[in-house]
Amino acid sequence: MKQKDIKDFSENLSVFQGRALPESEGGLAGYATLINAYDLKIPLPEMLSFISAKHVRYQTDEWEVYTLRHKPEDTLQGHLKFALKYEGINLGILNALFKKISPKEIETWIKQEPVGQYSRRIWFFYEWLTEQKLNLPDADTGNYVGAINPSQQYSTVQSTSHRHRVINNLPGGRDFCPLVRRTDKIETFKTRNLSKLAHQQTGMIHKDVLTRAAAFLLLKDSRASFAIEGESHLKNRIERWGRAISQAGLRPINLEELLRLQRIVIEDTRFVKLGLREEGGFIGVHERGTGMPLPDHISAHPKDLPLLLEGMTQAYNDLRKKEEVDPVILAAIIAFGFVFIHPFVDGNGRIQRYLIHHVLADLDFAPKGIVFPISAVILERIDEYRCVLESYSKPRLEFINWRPTKEGNVEILNETIDLYRYFDATRMVEFLYDCVSETIEKVLPAEIQYLECYDRMKREIDKFFDMPNYLADLLIHFLEQNKGKISKRAKEKEFKALSTEECTHLEKLYEEIFKKRSF
Repeated sequence: MKQKDIKDFSENLSVFQGRALPESEGGLAGYATLINAYDLKIPLPEMLSFISAKHVRYQTDEWEVYTLRHKPEDTLQGHLKFALKYEGINLGILNALFKKISPKEIETWIKQEPVGQYSRRIWFFYEWLTEQKLNLPDADTGNYVGAINPSQQYSTVQSTSHRHRVINNLPGGRDFCPLVRRTDKIETFKTRNLSKLAHQQTGMIHKDVLTRAAAFLLLKDSRASFAIEGESHLKNRIERWGRAISQAGLRPINLEELLRLQRIVIEDTRFVKLGLREEGGFIGVHERGTGMPLPDHISAHPKDLPLLLEGMTQAYNDLRKKEEVDPVILAAIIAFGFVFIHPFVDGNGRIQRYLIHHVLADLDFAPKGIVFPISAVILERIDEYRCVLESYSKPRLEFINWRPTKEGNVEILNETIDLYRYFDATRMVEFLYDCVSETIEKVLPAEIQYLECYDRMKREIDKFFDMPNYLADLLIHFLEQNKGKISKRAKEKEFKALSTEECTHLEKLYEEIFKKRSF
């Protein structure tokens, strides 16, 4: 295949794949041009690049607008250089592109620019993604350069490719490598050192209070995890799942462990086949009249599940050893990657949230014995959570060819593995950081503060009354439910032995103790 001529900027485009261009004059650049010119069947990046005829650089919700001085050459090399320099690495686009072009095009570029950092990085990515060695000798000159630019995307040092003189700093392997853009929001969270704050908070608390807080937060998270799936009033199953969560971080993550977790989640196996899916899967509804699937998300092809899960668990077990890896970023990549793959018929959502707990515990982000009630915060932010899931699933639906089965399922007809192993996880990381921040800065201190107030109120009750513990607990519970007042019903039943003056005294005590709470 000869070098393909890239469409000229003068092409009259007003809309690109459903996105209105930011200006009437100008043109696409970088990945957008490559997608357009080579007709790549790939989800669009969240941000695309546009060259303006004006002299102002700015950003919209969907476009990064550059000036004419940033305009690349209208060649494959020109737009690849632009993409790597300004847009970062998109493994899905690169892999789709490499399937369209001749290896000789890359070889010619390397021979023309043997020392260039962009040519050597593309050479590295070509061989890393395609597993095909180009007809080129090893590079013997040129400074070593990172495969991804750490000022654009989060990276970690994996190995050094002496052949390309490139440092492989990708946060994953060929079979699972989501990437995360370095955003102001994530950087702000990182500078707040939330893990240190959580350890400081728990380090100042009496051991008894901390133990009780941990038990409550564990139950709160387990109950919320079932509620997210639309299930409640399942006391035994909730407690059983809570016991599993309490062991997060103790066992290695591999396929065997994921299957063990599935067996805990799915207690009644009469209607659910355990193990990896052997058929297609989707999240959505069925059309009422025909039973036709109406997917919001289509799960990975069953034949791809072993490779994807091996890639995911291998990536985790490699990255967990790296000191520079951020625990929240890693938790988001692994947990959301798992739920997008959706390897099981049922139980994927709860295992996703278990994986969050596992990573935070395994990397010592969470204080020992404390389970952040991430699920409870997700439940409060359920609409935002669904939007994050949709930001991944919706753009991918049009690239999955499927047909309905007679059982009302979906059967995937094309190759889709790249949709699940390469994706931008930035939104997922930002969402998880929001949730972790809320648990540490609000939920955890609120629970500790409540227990401290509760204990003080209990001591005051013990000073004046020989009241059994269960009844004192009930009294505090009633006061909390009734905004600091003992209800008429309670005065006539459970606490009819109390005088009016004693009731008034208890109400004043409650107000004095609990009004000081800041949460």
